[in-house]
Amino acid sequence: MSSIALFFSKFANEDEIRQELSSALNLPVVSDDDIISDACNQNLSPRNKLEQSLYKKTSIFNGFTLERDRTVAHLKSVMAGRLAQKQNSLYSGFTSLLIPQDVTHVLKVLLVDTNEKRMERAVASGIHENEAAKLIKAADVSAYGWTDFVFNKEAYDKTLYDIVVPVGDQSAAEVVALIRKNFTKTSLLETEDSGQAVNDMALAAEVELALLSKGQKVGVSVRNNHVSLSVDKSAFSFSNLTSKLTNIASSVSGVDGVDVVKGKGYTTSVYRDQQFELPPKVLLVDDEREYVETLSERLVNRNVGSYAVFDGQQALDFIDGDEPDVMVLDLKMPGINGIEVLQQTKKSNPNIEVIILTGHGSEADRETCLNLGAFAYLQKPTDVEQLSATINDAYKKVAAA
Repeated sequence: MSSIALFFSKFANEDEIRQELSSALNLPVVSDDDIISDACNQNLSPRNKLEQSLYKKTSIFNGFTLERDRTVAHLKSVMAGRLAQKQNSLYSGFTSLLIPQDVTHVLKVLLVDTNEKRMERAVASGIHENEAAKLIKAADVSAYGWTDFVFNKEAYDKTLYDIVVPVGDQSAAEVVALIRKNFTKTSLLETEDSGQAVNDMALAAEVELALLSKGQKVGVSVRNNHVSLSVDKSAFSFSNLTSKLTNIASSVSGVDGVDVVKGKGYTTSVYRDQQFELPPKVLLVDDEREYVETLSERLVNRNVGSYAVFDGQQALDFIDGDEPDVMVLDLKMPGINGIEVLQQTKKSNPNIEVIILTGHGSEADRETCLNLGAFAYLQKPTDVEQLSATINDAYKKVAAA
């Protein structure tokens, strides 16, 4: 029972090659969209979150929320479920890279080509040269962002694949013939070890999810149902952390044992470990740089994941690519003022709750902001506890929507 995992650089003649390969080997194509649909059908994550985790850059808030880590673990679980069905398939796209190297009955293939050849094919398909260049760059940025997040490697790193095929002037038929030659090797037949690797992949995903739900991001590997955890972060007490991680991992059904080791990034912290709760993602918008940076630090200490920008345009640019739960917004700023930012935010991202925090507003400003949909209107100086409580109230509204 053998399958293929196909990853490719955009405009490497991937559509024709995939179609011919599927037909020649009688392998149904399982795309990223199929894996996403499986996850949605299992109510693991919303579709937009799954798509963002695959193709978009990592959110600035991910260090607080671990949202992308959890979503990727869901996708791993779904992929393991597909592999466990023992149906020969052609896995194609970003999710194909989630199949571990020790699942040896799946041939990992990379299609690559030079930028010149890719441009040539894009233009030949009717795409304007400038637009083609943008599409190629965007695709490469997305691919590199994905493999950097999952493996800390570049997208076209040869160690991620069994074979790398530079397409060049080869026809689709010639590329397919080369892949078929490698696919028919006896070493690709499913063995007991390779089948166990699929089971271990599924178990590793469940352990990851259990750990991430408690705010524990550590390296997870499983071999024959035995879990190894590698700690690459700071901790106040390694023995206490080991006990905590072991208890979480051991609670997952199917785990036979747990080892915890110090990774290369481990350091001893002078701060006690805090209980993890999913924090609100807060964008602070204020042109008083020193004030807003200090405020950000104080909010982080209160389990509020915050990030600061320093004018209205930066705020609008930020929410165009990333979406906080709450925005804390000053009114008087150079360039685009706070009221205009509020107006545009509620138009483009109505789910973001906006708290006005200003030292220069009037009663008329307050009425205008609330009428435009602001969650609250606060005057500086504001006690950080009051602001934190207001942020949490706004976050509850977002979470309940």
